[in-house]
Amino acid sequence: MDLQTVNARGLDFTYLEMGPADGPLALCLHGFPDTAHTWRHLMPQLADAGYRAVAPFLRGYAPTSVPTDGRYDTGTLALDACALHEALGGGSDAVIIGHDWGALLTYPAAAHEPDRWRRVVTAAVPPPASMGFGFFDYEQLRRSWYIFFFQTPLAEFAVSLEEYAFIDKLWEAWSPGYDGSWDAARVKEALADEANLTAAIGYYRAMLGDPTDDPAAAAAAASAEVAPPQPTLYLHGAQDGCMGIDVIGPVTDHLSAGSELVVVEGTGHFLHLEDPDTVNGHILRFLAD
Repeated sequence: MDLQTVNARGLDFTYLEMGPADGPLALCLHGFPDTAHTWRHLMPQLADAGYRAVAPFLRGYAPTSVPTDGRYDTGTLALDACALHEALGGGSDAVIIGHDWGALLTYPAAAHEPDRWRRVVTAAVPPPASMGFGFFDYEQLRRSWYIFFFQTPLAEFAVSLEEYAFIDKLWEAWSPGYDGSWDAARVKEALADEANLTAAIGYYRAMLGDPTDDPAAAAAAASAEVAPPQPTLYLHGAQDGCMGIDVIGPVTDHLSAGSELVVVEGTGHFLHLEDPDTVNGHILRFLAD
């Protein structure tokens, strides 16, 4: 995979790329604690199908720039995705694929500027409306403890202890039985600098912080309140240790016509790495329809 850099919204985004330069754009967005390398199984298959597969390191994840404005709200992240589409020369036949935080920003990106995206694929985090009050279920709150811990000034210190063992533990808890050591090592590289670690934690602080004062980002974030108009494939691991299968709710009730829900048995939160053959098969089938 080639490593490239493009400027979008004043940030230098580093990205992995595979496939023909004139193919339709497939923008693949990672989550936490993860990097663009998470798409290493999917990108070759997208390339073989004729797509120009691009996986950026999200804002704040090295080697992408740390934004000087410190903005990490979902509206800002959604605008990043749309700006990357523009900067990369994507057309109306582009598709957007997001896992974890990548999913959270995909919903508003697809709804806010729908003419940019033909189809949508998300995984591991459903449309927020489908969960209802499920997030406040005791078992889900227990799984989500880290979100609340990340609001404290102790978070950076705790995550960096013992060579970032915190990252290893999250991978172990969220995808039981999967050896995520290679993936966790890439995360540690991306967050080795304190500024990058603070940036990644900043996504969670923005979740529970004050609303953005940027009108453009606020408008993009508000788009998450409606279903993306494109058909959307949502994938979830049956043994997800981060977002429990029991709280994802009636996902397709909150997506547009032609959307699908696929639960992948035997997989956890990082389902696209644990069972890439199954997950990639569903994605390629859905994109070909």
